[in-house]
Amino acid sequence: MNLPSQEKMRNLLLRAASPEAFATIAPYMQAIELPLRLTLVEQDEPNQTICFLERGLASVVAITAEDEMVEVGHIGFEGATGLHTALHATQSPSKTFMQGEGLGYLVPVSVVTSALESIPEFRALILRYIHSCNIQLTYTALANARYSIYERLARWLLMCQDRLGDDLGLTHQFLSIMLGVRRSGITDQLHLLEGIGAIRSTRGNIRILNRSKLEDIAGGCYGVAEREYERLIGQRLGF
Repeated sequence: MNLPSQEKMRNLLLRAASPEAFATIAPYMQAIELPLRLTLVEQDEPNQTICFLERGLASVVAITAEDEMVEVGHIGFEGATGLHTALHATQSPSKTFMQGEGLGYLVPVSVVTSALESIPEFRALILRYIHSCNIQLTYTALANARYSIYERLARWLLMCQDRLGDDLGLTHQFLSIMLGVRRSGITDQLHLLEGIGAIRSTRGNIRILNRSKLEDIAGGCYGVAEREYERLIGQRLGF
């Protein structure tokens, strides 16, 4: 397989990796289309591959015993799925699936594990990325506990824009599931955001028109995790 050179990789982790680490995993990288709803990490099942996203958006969701779910993490071209394996956990009670179609590279867990063990710089990079994911989760918990649906929705749209660009192919129903609120509540809040000119919402698509307005609304629940990622990884998150 003819891979792009490391500096032309869209995935920021692959770009930030040392040349030695990239050369170690590159022969095992398998390009894969990532259609909508594709599961990359199944709940409570060992995963055999790690996926470095080049395009698209994956959601990490927590699932109740009644199969209700709420999103706890976003993964786009800045990261990879299945990296609980880097912490010597073969499986996870959360699920990761594509909520925005894209493209990625699958690498066997065994190959990544070997690189983590033999290349200290790569191990440090991946552990820093995992820490940045934990900070994202921390601020999701803060947003859910202390911020309104309006503010949380603004944060969520900003996080999607960081990974997908201005056009977000998302339905109101899906938004309600991801944020853990009623669909009617999401529709009402989207209308408010449209009213101030922050977005344009049509069937199955939301277009970001004014990012600064969304940032003002999201306030302190957005930005800390993104700055922490940039500080730790040395790559800027966003389009």
